[in-house]
Amino acid sequence: MSRYKNTLTALLILYFIATACAVPSTSIPAPEAAETQPPASTPTDLPTATASIPPTPQPFATPLRLGPDDFPADYNPLTGQPVLDKTTLDLPALLVSVSNFPVTARPQSGLSFADYVFEIYITEGATRFLSAFYGDFPQPEIPFTGGCDVRMEPFRADETYFGNRVWLDTNQNGVQDYGEPGVGGVCVLLYKDGDFEHFHMTTTDSNGYYGFNVEPGTYTLEVKLPEGMQFTQANVGDEDHDSDVDPASGRTPVEVAASTLSVDVGLIPPVGVTPTPNPAAKGIDPEIGPVRSGRLVYADFAAMFQDSCLIYAFASEEVLDKIPQCAMVTHETANGGAMLDVTRMRAIAEENEKADTTFNYASNQYTDLPPEGGSAATQFDVFIANLNQSGWTYDPLMQSYLRYTDNVDKATAGQLHPDTDRLNGRQLHFENVIVLFAEHQVIAPTILDMDLSQGNEGPAMLFRDGRVYEIRWSTRSGAYEKRTGLRRPIQWVDRDGNPVPLKPGHTWVVVVTPYSSVTSLGSGEWKLRFYPPAGAQ
Repeated sequence: MSRYKNTLTALLILYFIATACAVPSTSIPAPEAAETQPPASTPTDLPTATASIPPTPQPFATPLRLGPDDFPADYNPLTGQPVLDKTTLDLPALLVSVSNFPVTARPQSGLSFADYVFEIYITEGATRFLSAFYGDFPQPEIPFTGGCDVRMEPFRADETYFGNRVWLDTNQNGVQDYGEPGVGGVCVLLYKDGDFEHFHMTTTDSNGYYGFNVEPGTYTLEVKLPEGMQFTQANVGDEDHDSDVDPASGRTPVEVAASTLSVDVGLIPPVGVTPTPNPAAKGIDPEIGPVRSGRLVYADFAAMFQDSCLIYAFASEEVLDKIPQCAMVTHETANGGAMLDVTRMRAIAEENEKADTTFNYASNQYTDLPPEGGSAATQFDVFIANLNQSGWTYDPLMQSYLRYTDNVDKATAGQLHPDTDRLNGRQLHFENVIVLFAEHQVIAPTILDMDLSQGNEGPAMLFRDGRVYEIRWSTRSGAYEKRTGLRRPIQWVDRDGNPVPLKPGHTWVVVVTPYSSVTSLGSGEWKLRFYPPAGAQ
């Protein structure tokens, strides 16, 4: 039975999408399964003198290594990435309680912008997300697409491959800057050297990534320019971040000797032309949510993020007097909960900025290079309950894990579909996925707490770069905490207390009981089975 199914939710990102694409299986399918004929049916012939488009390889960027203390002034210590506006780093983090049940809460809005998402069990088979926003605030976006079916499946990396990303060069500088979005639905054609008819065709996915499995050799890549767009200038930055196609032809020669992910394409809209919005996204306001009630464990998270602002929609009497009350939104149950306006988010952060307080969220290390060791982990399925299942599939093009979720339907239990962000229509992808094992205390059958208070530690598992590592989590005081008396966010360390580097980007943490299991199924597939604490509903 197919593991993942396409749904209408997964197609919010697209314009000109009328039919669903092939259904991916539990193992990562080959990109050829998603190939279709080009929309115009007649591919553009290559010019006779293809040598007139000379390859101009640029230097590769130096691998990034930051933290746990030495972050540049414009880098977010919760992601290891630059921010669009460094003044936002002076504002406290916002911790927003986001609903996952009922199913009407899905797709959630704004989760793709969260630095951290902590998924916690709230009894009765349900989980809730505590999302941490710091540095950048979520923004709606108008997706750009070409007239081509979008690649819905993760890319397969078991052979020689090349590719990477088509992005929107909003400042037209020819370089992929932080925050510039990918462009989904763009047609990409591949020609063998000397041939005038393409032999491979694919499309960019919702986040702008594409790829081909090929034999080593010489090829020509052609990108079909979406209507109303232009190609940005080529070869003006390092090989990992510049555009490689000739702006006049949309083509570039590619020498494939080994797998590479550095063939990128920048697109810009012409001056005065307004992009056509995704019809399915009309009326979507820049909001976060749905926001639901507070939980006892939120007090521990609020303490980790010094001077942060905890935002939730009310709480039960047993909980309300035990967790901070920074801001509350209307307690609504319709459509999964109330929504929080992004403009209001910034205002809340500014209202809670304290001039006489210094906070420091730099507690972890980040590097592009994965740690040594570990085990292959390209598929990670999460079973919380029969009607609460999700999955993560590693996509080597994005170098991150794509999230899939169920429909909370007895008839389709276990069938997953791409989990998208309501705010921008893009599939959720996180560079780091962590399983955190912690004691759960049953306060009442429907009220739980988790012991993540200061001074504790426990086992964890880190999924990054298609591998999994046994690590530990720690809230113990280090030199900084002892010197200042202030806490910093949770740390990810090895058995000796040394930092385990995260991949620069965003992190999803599933908090589970110590007796929950993570099991290898072989061939890079893993499964988490959650076991609730005794006495909880």
